[in-house]
Amino acid sequence: MKNQILLLALLLNGVAVLAQPVNRPTYAMMITMAEEQMQKLDYYRALEWYEQAYEESKDASLAILMADLNYNLRDYKDASRWYSRALRPNKRNKDLDKWQDKAFEYARSLKMEGKYDEAIEEFDKYLKTAKDPVRIELAELEKVGCEFAKVAKPQDGVNVLHCGKEINTQNSEYSPWLSNDNKQMFFAGFGTNDLIVIDEKNVEDVPTKILQSSRSDKGWGEPKPLDEGINRPGFHNVNVSLSPDGKRLFFNRALLTGNVLTESKIFVSTGGGGSWKPAEEVESLNGDYIAKSPCVGELFGKEVMFFVSNMEGGQGGYDIYYATYKGNGQYADPVNLGPKINTVGDEDTPFYRDGILYFSSTGHPGIGGYDIFMSTWNGTMWSKPQNMGLPYNSSADDLYFMLDKEGYHGLLTSNRIAEGARSLMSRTTTDDIYNIILKKIEANLVALSYDLETKEPLNGVSVELYEVNENGNKLIETKTNKSGNNFESPLELDKSYLLIGSADNYENDTIDFNTVGLYDSKTFDKRLDMKPGRKTITIRKEEPFVLENIYYDFDDDKILKTAEPDLNLILGLMGQYPEMVIELSSHTDARGGDQYNRDLSQRRAESARRWLVNKGVDRKRIVAKGYGESVPKTVDARIVQKNPFLKEGNVLTEDFINALLPDTTKFEAAHQVNRRTEFTILSGPTSITIEEEKLIQIGNRKVDENLPKEQPKDGGKKPSPSNRLHKNQTPGGDSIPSFPSIEQAAQQAPQIHPLSSLYGKKDLKGLPIMQFDERIVDFGNVKKGEIREHVYTFTNLGEVPLAIDIASGCDCTTLDYSTAEVKPGRKGTIKVVFDSSKKDEDETVDVDIYLKNLDPETGAPIFERIQYTYHLVK
Repeated sequence: MKNQILLLALLLNGVAVLAQPVNRPTYAMMITMAEEQMQKLDYYRALEWYEQAYEESKDASLAILMADLNYNLRDYKDASRWYSRALRPNKRNKDLDKWQDKAFEYARSLKMEGKYDEAIEEFDKYLKTAKDPVRIELAELEKVGCEFAKVAKPQDGVNVLHCGKEINTQNSEYSPWLSNDNKQMFFAGFGTNDLIVIDEKNVEDVPTKILQSSRSDKGWGEPKPLDEGINRPGFHNVNVSLSPDGKRLFFNRALLTGNVLTESKIFVSTGGGGSWKPAEEVESLNGDYIAKSPCVGELFGKEVMFFVSNMEGGQGGYDIYYATYKGNGQYADPVNLGPKINTVGDEDTPFYRDGILYFSSTGHPGIGGYDIFMSTWNGTMWSKPQNMGLPYNSSADDLYFMLDKEGYHGLLTSNRIAEGARSLMSRTTTDDIYNIILKKIEANLVALSYDLETKEPLNGVSVELYEVNENGNKLIETKTNKSGNNFESPLELDKSYLLIGSADNYENDTIDFNTVGLYDSKTFDKRLDMKPGRKTITIRKEEPFVLENIYYDFDDDKILKTAEPDLNLILGLMGQYPEMVIELSSHTDARGGDQYNRDLSQRRAESARRWLVNKGVDRKRIVAKGYGESVPKTVDARIVQKNPFLKEGNVLTEDFINALLPDTTKFEAAHQVNRRTEFTILSGPTSITIEEEKLIQIGNRKVDENLPKEQPKDGGKKPSPSNRLHKNQTPGGDSIPSFPSIEQAAQQAPQIHPLSSLYGKKDLKGLPIMQFDERIVDFGNVKKGEIREHVYTFTNLGEVPLAIDIASGCDCTTLDYSTAEVKPGRKGTIKVVFDSSKKDEDETVDVDIYLKNLDPETGAPIFERIQYTYHLVK
């Protein structure tokens, strides 16, 4: 918006033909008239007087002045013409040395004309004498952009077309935004083709307005301004955007002093459709700085507001920030997106869609002035911004990129030279709105099933289609054709898939394929060859089924990699049976204290549930229950198969297991059977049939050699009931004396929790490590309206001081914490007060903590999360 809104007054002045007086004015009169027009903000008329004065004097200082005026008016052709004259060595140009810095603007003007070789030559000249480090960096980036522009090719399947005169006038239009149904377009403009004269008397009386146009079969209708509840007189009303649900309209009210943006604040109106309430200022986003270009997005699983500001502490001119939404119209403190996104130049007009941030920048290497870039969020950091290339970008300014929900139609604003572009002045001085139309590439699957031996079509095959990614397999569709052998399904682009065919008395057949890199629509024809013979296992409602691969580290509740196959199996079943509700239960052996074992098993069950919820399963469909040691396992046929010393029907009570001694192998094996995670169908299908091949077994040993075992004492003698670990001796079900305590383990090496952005990092040198005594707290039963509080204590186990910048939770949470430094080895606290009056159901509440310390790999603040859970009693 910098060049856009800053120059609204410049771009829209009248250019009436200046009548020549009978007596030609003197040079002094010409200069006086030009200066008067400058004071009146009538820059075009001032240019006319300056040009006449230059013809009289050939004064190079006038050429520089006119070059600067044209440059700011974005008339790059005239700007480069005047810069060329002013910077050309000649006898009259005695002050050439003091204008050498203007070679930067000259080079940029040439670049904006698309004269890339000439621009590179002038940037090189500028760099020989330049002293400003910021402009030197920008000049080097501009050269890179010129080289990129010289080889850039327009992308196939992308068309950028002028929106036409129904939307675009001969004045400028800005910030287009489509409604969710694509039937309404909101944008900012004057809504008239008439010549608008702005001077010092009426500069506040002719502001831009937010307009709305409706689309019919005939195209876009005449734009109508929103009412004065949105378009307040005396302000420029610009930069409109909608929330994802279309019920909140965000925009800026801005003021200009001359051609300088002196005030811009973010406002919001609620409503939707054709009715909007009077706008209110979003005070928590505004301050003693410019705040513009608001756009709703999502980070760390929470709604955020992306916006642009020149507040202190940024990377350059205008930077992109985000602020987390706290509810009730309130936002947390703004956070700069960091040096990967923001540069020494200007970043503007952010747009967020499906994990991708689109924005315009003058500080990343570009084809023109403002170029459109994209960066992908992976959950912890942004990718390196990528120039979107031609035809999204041009040699001019390209901003306000946005896409609709499907991603095949979008809009942008540009002052490019293009068919249909309209302007009262030079071809690049005003902005128009352009349609973006992407070729819709479709991928479809057609799978046919055959008997492998007879080669005949096979009916009754159940076909499952999974999307494959690094987090496991996601069931997309399942279908059984009793009277046909074909399976058809639409596919998404740039995805990997797994196709599984299954049928009674046949082995499964699987096919891997992907839709990566398609440039045209394609139908994937696949053949499932079913080999006779297979085995199945049936899981029935209300009968617990043991997940044999879900193990945990000693005294811990973290999900291990070895557990993911079983959890992925459940994830697939939850997708296959969307009405199914299950219980995930965790059980310990009888060693350790009763209450401790119950608490540990509850945490483990919740950990498994959290894993599935993070993959997209509705939390209400999973009941997490920790039984501790209270439900010993009853031996079934599968257990007997692995442990022949047991008999079907045996109940593995503590007395039963103790009687197995002194045979420690059987003793440990029985305890291992009790240490289990089970899943039970509570509602939904009465039974589920699963192929044994899906139940991936990790090892086939009767006793898992990798699990901790009780160590012999007394010189290697076998343990007896008197020297083995008893209840209440050491806390922690599954605990073994030879393992270190949690405190000892913490002293040996800091353990990074999965709720920390440092989780998974191998090199923690030079980083603060925030280790909490308790990171997840259970408030237990809470009556609605009751207040609970807890003080989280943490220790800095890192090598450098840490400091909290911002901590935020939901509107039910009040936080008290210090932002002072916590030195290595020292402790700090965060007090959490929970008000349950606004809650209607059980929940796990996140408290997000952003440190002032930055991750050197990403340039983003280090992020920590603590949680509390509760069970609401009404």
